[in-house]
Amino acid sequence: MSSSFLEIVELENGEVVLRRADGKGGPLVRIEFSEESKVFLNNQMIEVGKAMMGAGLSMVGEMYDLYEMDENGKEMGDRVVH
Repeated sequence: MSSSFLEIVELENGEVVLRRADGKGGPLVRIEFSEESKVFLNNQMIEVGKAMMGAGLSMVGEMYDLYEMDENGKEMGDRVVH
């Protein structure tokens, strides 16, 4: 993945997306809330979406730390998970 900056935005249709800040390509992640969820969240989907994506990005960071990768993103060597 490119090293460009990422942004979390709420689109006009109510989806919360993670996308490249430079506008290249489509969204990397989409979160769509049901109408029932929107009512329950009092239309604060962006805050919930930020928390969900933040948790996901943290997990990706942890996974990256667990496995040594080569310059092409391929795993190298044995995996040991405790």
